[in-house]
Amino acid sequence: MRPSIFQTLEKAASDAGKRNTMATANLKKAVGIDFGGTETKLARVNERGKAEAAASFPTAEAPGPDAWIAAVAAALPQLGLSNEPETLRREIVGIGIGAPGFTDFERGYIYDLTNVPGWKAVPLADRMEARFGVRTRVDNDVNAMAMGECTFGVGRLYQHAVFVTLGTGVGGGLLIHNRIYRGAHSMAGEIGHVSIDLNGIRSPQGVGGLEQYVGNRAIVERAAAALRAGRASALRERYAGDFSRLTPRDIAAAATAGDALALEVFDFVALCLATAFASIAYLLQPQVIIVGGGVAQAGPVLFDPLRRHLKDRLSPLFYDRMDVRPAALGAAAGVIGCAALALAES
Repeated sequence: MRPSIFQTLEKAASDAGKRNTMATANLKKAVGIDFGGTETKLARVNERGKAEAAASFPTAEAPGPDAWIAAVAAALPQLGLSNEPETLRREIVGIGIGAPGFTDFERGYIYDLTNVPGWKAVPLADRMEARFGVRTRVDNDVNAMAMGECTFGVGRLYQHAVFVTLGTGVGGGLLIHNRIYRGAHSMAGEIGHVSIDLNGIRSPQGVGGLEQYVGNRAIVERAAAALRAGRASALRERYAGDFSRLTPRDIAAAATAGDALALEVFDFVALCLATAFASIAYLLQPQVIIVGGGVAQAGPVLFDPLRRHLKDRLSPLFYDRMDVRPAALGAAAGVIGCAALALAES
């Protein structure tokens, strides 16, 4: 009996699925490790930039390099991978790690992670390679995100780009001639410490640094101070005077709904960013500034005033030749970018 058209279609779909599975199985894979101060995230990522499996552990539960490497080993089976070197070498081409601090990319060396105790002067790449037997690349976490965006995200369309991530702090990465620029000692791109105020807030990194005005805490404190001073806002009604639970996401939602105070806060954030971005644009003349991170998820209430202030601060010869765009990889940017560090050399 001849098969029905439904049976024929079902078989064709099954055969296609098998071919896709086989094709995926044959793709090169790497492990990306997004080493955060609060959480360490891992993913098995293929050469098309797809995260196939993910795992995580609280960073505080793995204090210091020895415990952290042991926690990575314990997490690898959750990615469908072995943590034994001989087998792991057959499964992946390498490991990429993005660390939240000062690193030396060429040596895979961590100078200091200021928000993670016990991480000073650590030759992390050497220690990982000794434990797992696969090539390991270590970079600043935002450089890793920039690597992911320029390989699989918005940045793949450009050869000259600046990447900025907005969250607890402000990080940056520089793409020049389609390569990540790291500077003489692998610490270039620290956009969060670019000074926007001659006599501004002092921090261990200098005076008037951008991060002191647009980091999560700075945004919340600016809104909370206005509320404590008696400004009317939907945020006052929501928190009934207890502003300790206020978050940038709350302020962004209020701004999107048209709240005047919240809109003022985001206009100030946009002005601060534009001040730094204008200097960076004149220095590097990128084709695009790509903005990611939690604060960037505010959307138009951030990007509309940002573009307006940036236009006000730049010659049309620069502004008209440069885009400002949100990042594309979202929450997976960290692990995908870290894996891209290893995949780029496979």
